Amino acid sequence: MSRAVPRSRASLTPSRSRSRAPLALAVSAALAAPLALTAPAAASATGQYTVTPLKFTVQAGGRTCTIDADLYRPAGVDGSHTAPAVLATNGFGGSKSDGSTDAIGKAFAARGYVGLVYSGLGFGNSGCLVSLDDPRIDGQAASQLVDFLAGKRAADDGTKADYVTQDGSGDPRVGMVGGSYGGAIQMATAAVDHRVDALVPLITWNDLAYSLDPNNAVGAAGVPGAFKWQWTNGFYAIGEGQPLLAPSLDPSRINSLTCLHFVSEACETVRTLNSGSYPADRTRQLLAYARSVSPVSYLNQVKAPTLLVQGQADSLFNLNEAEATYRTLKANGVATKMIWQSWGHSGGLTDPASGELNLSQGNLETSYVGRRILAWFDRYLHHKKDVDTGPALAYYRDWIDDPGTTYGTASQVPALNRTLYLSGDGKLVDDRSKVARGSRVYANLLTPTSHSESSLAGVIGVSDPDPYDIKGTYLGWTSEPLTEPVDVVGAPRAALRVVSPAAERVQDSGDAADKLVLFAKLYDVAPDGTKTLVHRLVAPVRVPDVTRSFTVTLPGIVHRYEEGHRLEFVIAASDDAYFGNRGIKPVTVRSSPEDTGVLRLPVVRG
Repeated sequence: MSRAVPRSRASLTPSRSRSRAPLALAVSAALAAPLALTAPAAASATGQYTVTPLKFTVQAGGRTCTIDADLYRPAGVDGSHTAPAVLATNGFGGSKSDGSTDAIGKAFAARGYVGLVYSGLGFGNSGCLVSLDDPRIDGQAASQLVDFLAGKRAADDGTKADYVTQDGSGDPRVGMVGGSYGGAIQMATAAVDHRVDALVPLITWNDLAYSLDPNNAVGAAGVPGAFKWQWTNGFYAIGEGQPLLAPSLDPSRINSLTCLHFVSEACETVRTLNSGSYPADRTRQLLAYARSVSPVSYLNQVKAPTLLVQGQADSLFNLNEAEATYRTLKANGVATKMIWQSWGHSGGLTDPASGELNLSQGNLETSYVGRRILAWFDRYLHHKKDVDTGPALAYYRDWIDDPGTTYGTASQVPALNRTLYLSGDGKLVDDRSKVARGSRVYANLLTPTSHSESSLAGVIGVSDPDPYDIKGTYLGWTSEPLTEPVDVVGAPRAALRVVSPAAERVQDSGDAADKLVLFAKLYDVAPDGTKTLVHRLVAPVRVPDVTRSFTVTLPGIVHRYEEGHRLEFVIAASDDAYFGNRGIKPVTVRSSPEDTGVLRLPVVRG
């Protein structure tokens, strides 16, 4: 889902029932011009490679539809001089012709790879419905393109690719690369077609149930989270607007009057999320569908070596998603490494920091991430076994000015090794014996009282105010000023216990919407009192049972807390980018040395 979202944002805080539809219309209108498509050109040549527009008729999800693609053939590549192939498709709302997608074809063709770049199902001039990178639909469609690269089928005009390196009869040597929606499709394809040899998914998801309706409470299986309504409805509007943005009479692109362009299950999922009501049976269906089209459900079928690249500035698909995929693939014995780069859906997407990978420019050799991608393909597509594919984990450090040394490395994801305690006097202390006894209370209002981000405000051209929390609707615990810099790399965790009789009375109603919702986050407080919410990331929680303690995994960060700065851990009653509590539910947090909240941090320095 990687349409460009500029960094600037603004508050979108009207009441939910009246704000979603105007937002959807504004997003569709704002994106119409950038997504305008040009007519396919005839085969063209650059001297380095030729580009030939192709059509493929495929079977996908019980429908017959056409895929619109461009074939990039490097100069000198033929039946006697074969080359590996790179397959790629667009981010959500894009096409084969948008800047970052066709740049992949150009960049790799210029480096000797055969490129096949296509518009994903339901986008650009490709047919069929938008099905959220479902391996049973999008993955099967992509597998039919692998057949083309294998020489097993021709394009609709008879074009064949008989110059792709083969590892066996009908087995082309092919890698995939791309971001967001163009990232998840790689895992969906590799799950159904083991001929795919290497993957490089960027800024994509592990579990759409977590991405769109996150519950950061550990072990809260079956309990929905807090609906990420701005991101979800913005992309839903983009998807439903596709027949208008790319006019087509192709019946494979139309579903029904109530669900124009998506598969029906996707529309029903969004409607359920927007309803704000989550009965148990509907919730099970919601979670089951979202997960069925997500890598979390089929990663056990993925065998292709995978280089995961995730963005630190990303409130849509945060670092936790890549880490979950990484851990699963590693546990399954798949060759896997991971990079946490600077840019993601929430910042730097259209203007990456100096020295960072820029897909539109194709600066592979001159960026750290680009060189890692080239090395990955050298190893697994060119079979250069002596190529160093880099460390297990690399992470971008924005506090270092030299673009050549901005990445730190580690042999594994850093462990939780620093413990702080929530004291009853509002302090965050480093020893349980320092915890003061006390009780503190906050209460939610019927409208949001905290702001982290306006997820899609940049799309409609408005700025975003700094994060804030209104007094009385949150609790904060603040450390003493740091005596040395502290570098946090990874996802902090907090063990909490809260008291809320109002929530306890209704939490077993049979509708999960009645359970208590809260938002955990970690601020950096400068000596002058200025507060920074790192990349505007929060951890939404729908508490499974307020009579029991629970653990919250915060979004992963890479951040230096400078000497003299303080850490502030906050629990807030609401956030205007998410759905929150139904009804007023005051919350009390009690602390004593023998029983208090605990915050654990993955610290690599300090």
